[in-house]
Amino acid sequence: MKRKITLDSYEKQVESALHSYVPITGTKRRKIEAVLEATRKTKNINIRISLQDLESLRHSAEQEGIPYQTLISSVLHKYLAGRLVDEVSIRKSVEMLSRKARTKAS
Repeated sequence: MKRKITLDSYEKQVESALHSYVPITGTKRRKIEAVLEATRKTKNINIRISLQDLESLRHSAEQEGIPYQTLISSVLHKYLAGRLVDEVSIRKSVEMLSRKARTKAS
């Protein structure tokens, strides 16, 4: 016994337009899927930033050998993940702990 399937108006519209769709396979399909996946992963934004900060970012990015937008994205990601650290503060803390350890050893 076959079940009768009832289509809604959108499904009927798709069904009536089936002849106009062209199947995509192989390399072309993989390219389209890759583009769609990459699009889902990022979002473009606009920000205002001081000229001095922008120049510093560009210089730092150049030293790292990466585009400055990538550096900005990386810094934001590390900050949001709780992995952005202040190197100067860490050095001071390590130095202070080293001094305490030396004082206790004396």
